[in-house]
This record gives sequence, C-alpha cells and structure tokens, in this order.
Amino acid sequence: MARQERAIRTQLSILKAAAEVFDSYGYEAATIGEILRRAGVTKGALYFHFPSKQALAEGVLEQQFSVIRVEPGPCRLQEFVDTGLIVAYRMRRDPLVSAVARLSLEQELRAEYGSSAIRQWIGASEVLLGAAKEQGELLPHVAPAEAAWLFSAAWTGTQLYSQILAGREDLEARVVALFRHLLPSIAVPAVLSSLDITVQRAARLGAASDSLLEDRDDSHHGDRDGQDDDRDGSWGGGRGGGEAAPAVPAVGVDGRIAASA
Repeated sequence: MARQERAIRTQLSILKAAAEVFDSYGYEAATIGEILRRAGVTKGALYFHFPSKQALAEGVLEQQFSVIRVEPGPCRLQEFVDTGLIVAYRMRRDPLVSAVARLSLEQELRAEYGSSAIRQWIGASEVLLGAAKEQGELLPHVAPAEAAWLFSAAWTGTQLYSQILAGREDLEARVVALFRHLLPSIAVPAVLSSLDITVQRAARLGAASDSLLEDRDDSHHGDRDGQDDDRDGSWGGGRGGGEAAPAVPAVGVDGRIAASA
C-alpha cells in the first residue's frame, strides 16, 4: 500500500509538471527534458508511468475532471452552471485545466488522440441537463444532447476569446454573461429566477475547491518514488507494458470519486 501511495504521488507530480509544460509551450514544442526538470523525477520513473510524450498528454487529458468538484444539490441546472463557473475559475489558476483546454484543441494531438476530451465534456453536460429535464427544470422543447453540444461549443469559444483578448483575466465574468444570455432559452422561468449566476459565486465555489485540492495534495504528500521505479530507464510499467501503475484518483462533476484509466 505504501508503495502504491508513492507511485500515485509520483504520477500526480509528473502530470502536474507535464500540464505546466503543455500549457506553456503546446504539445509539439513541449519536451520530456523540461517535464523532468519541473517534476523533479528521474527519467526511469517518468517512463515507468508514461512511456511517451503522447501518453503524458493523454494522462493530462484524462485528468480533466480531477480538479473540478461540484457538490450535488436539489437543482441540477444550478449544478450545470456551477460546473461552468468552477472550470472558469480553475482555468485561470490551474495549469492542468488550462492545459486540457489547449491540448483538446490542438490539431497535432487530435490527430493522434481523437476528440474524446471534448466529447467527455459534452457528455458530462448532457448528463446534468438530462437530469434537469427529468426534474422539470427545462422547457418542453429542449433536447439535453443538443443543448449540451451548443453550451459546450459556446463555452469553448468564450474561453478562447477571453484568452486571446484579455489573457483570461475576465473569464469568470464572460462565462457568467454567457449563461445569462443562453439559459433563458432552455430554463423554466421559475427555475431561471432561482439560479445564482454571478462572479461572486464563482469565487466562492473556487475557494471551496482550492481547499479540497489542498486536502487531497496533503494526503498524498511525501517522498517521491523515483528511485523505486527507476529500473533501467526503459519504456515500461504504467502505459507501456508489464506491471500497471496505479490509477490516479479523479473527481467527476457529480462529486463522486472515479479512477482514471
């Protein structure tokens, strides 16, 4: 168990470092050397968990929900809004979230990895909107799948414009404006009037998620296992072959713990 905990800590350290590098340089320009420098692990430890740069990028993409935590509540449409607000908050502060946004839109990586990251966000949105529809929170004409696709596309466009025009400094405010403009077309008026769609709520939710992530990081704090897994520097372990590395815990938008592949 102690060995598995050390392996999880090493995976998290490598993924965080990889996210910083991918976010700063993009997939094509990112180097394994820079990721090693930031992670502070040996080449053997990195290759034990991630046998290639593509595997590192996939690992970052698979962690896209790991820093997004929304507590379930009675109103599913508020959960949907809160998810968008927290992502906006974290995208300005967490390289993992920002890197996922960049990697999922890069043509080079899409050709190798496909569009699964985008499809996962659309799917998560569809789940929340479907639950909202079942609870009578959406207007009769609204199709959750179609609404999820449109909201996801609009959110992505909003963050891209915010990044290009303002370095994402106004992202929370822009996402709030997006929801306020689009939600009247899908929400029942009584539900719409009860929703809290404000920059202040984004800040409160973000502060709460900061505390949760700090607690998670503290629980995984300790010495890295680089020496344990530094076999011979060859491809092996986690994603290549042989003994599988333990999965890194991830938290889904419904607040439940899941294990990433």
